[in-house]
Amino acid sequence: MIRAKKCIATKVLLCLALLCAGVPAWAGLVAGTVMQLSGPLMAKKADGKVKLLAIRSEVEQGDTLLTEKDSYASIKLIDNSEITLKPNSSFVIEQFSYTAEQPDGDHAVFSLLKGGLRSVTGLLGKRNKERFEMKTPAATIGIRGTTFIASYVAPAATGGPALPKAPAPSALPPGLYVQVLDGMIHVTNPAGTLNFAAGQFGFTPNFRQPPMVVPLNPGLQFAPPPAFSVPTPPSGGGGGNKAANVDCVVR
Repeated sequence: MIRAKKCIATKVLLCLALLCAGVPAWAGLVAGTVMQLSGPLMAKKADGKVKLLAIRSEVEQGDTLLTEKDSYASIKLIDNSEITLKPNSSFVIEQFSYTAEQPDGDHAVFSLLKGGLRSVTGLLGKRNKERFEMKTPAATIGIRGTTFIASYVAPAATGGPALPKAPAPSALPPGLYVQVLDGMIHVTNPAGTLNFAAGQFGFTPNFRQPPMVVPLNPGLQFAPPPAFSVPTPPSGGGGGNKAANVDCVVR
């Protein structure tokens, strides 16, 4: 009987280990804090749960952040860098780790799946620029200590019957668009790599075509509410006041 109970206990432990193996070990570590909001912001967690976030809510490694129509959201990461998301955006914090005393542990890997953002370099990007990576479906963005805007326009969905609909006059062709406000970035995909300096615009439609300089603004729009331009206080190293959080789980 004792041997049978031990066998059952061992099987239970093995099942729990297999369930946990599906979630990366670093998922759930605090990466930053929501500082400004102008509408709904949701976080899909690494375990599949969805939370509605509020100002002072914490965001974690493994989170997929989702903004809705007319929603801007400003996130201050634990190295004092800032990511401001545009409406209708999907952004993944794949990995973000920063400790002031351990520069060798710096890692910043993000994915912009759709929509757009403004990125302001923080302490991690200033001391370990090569550890910053912003992935998109068309190319990967690296930094040289900078402020930039990125916008990814996804191709129209296919597979169903096409409905007669006139395209919006301001609609941009699918692809990745970038604008450098300060410093420099480099945009890379299998077809090539190109640097963009302050004041320049860039575009690449997909992984099969190299990035290119666009002489004028192709139509990028980034207009968060005026309150977003007010400097935000330090986030306290990623430990926002949990008592002030009013996020909830969406089931």
